[in-house]
Amino acid sequence: MKNLILIAAPGAGKGTLSHDLLSKYPYVHISTGDLLREQVAIGDELGLEIKKVQESGGLVSNEIVYKALENKLKDPKCNDGYILDGFPRNLEQAHEYDEILKRSNRDLGLVLLLEIPKEELIERITGRFTCSNCGEIHNIYNEELKPIKEGICNKCGGVLTQRKDDNLESFEKRYQTYLESTAPLIDFYKEKGVLYTIDSSKGHLNTLMQAEELLNK
Repeated sequence: MKNLILIAAPGAGKGTLSHDLLSKYPYVHISTGDLLREQVAIGDELGLEIKKVQESGGLVSNEIVYKALENKLKDPKCNDGYILDGFPRNLEQAHEYDEILKRSNRDLGLVLLLEIPKEELIERITGRFTCSNCGEIHNIYNEELKPIKEGICNKCGGVLTQRKDDNLESFEKRYQTYLESTAPLIDFYKEKGVLYTIDSSKGHLNTLMQAEELLNK
């Protein structure tokens, strides 16, 4: 399978697409958080360094993340393909990832850009509620996901709750960060000829179908 980088604004469905692909293909899922947790669990010199930084309440440096990623790519399981989720986040990380790929003798693969109008992103984020009992996702702006009874899960009858950051103010901050830091990656990978755009506004099954068409080219 081709290695994948997913680029998407908050609420565009990056996590859902990752989940759908992982359920069908032997991909390894790689996120920064998972990388650091795995390295700490290994307990080697790098893992102890990460643990020390985390226990002090500090932020793990890019250099440490790069080392953890390069270690992860040595795992034979990555030979069947992997999905990078949330990395690279900016051009500096993208350039360093190119160097890691060279040293690891791995291909860049494909970069999938999930596109969706900002207005729909706002509805996805601010209208999203999760069942506190079964985890089912609902959305008050989506007729298919809208709770039949306000505040009650359609699946199990549990109470629906909303994340504290699922509001317009938090979304605007996250979206601005995306535009400033992550969006420049679009031109970077477009120039490399590996960027493909997916319309993720038509539901996760349609998004998955578009992704699979690209993977099978």
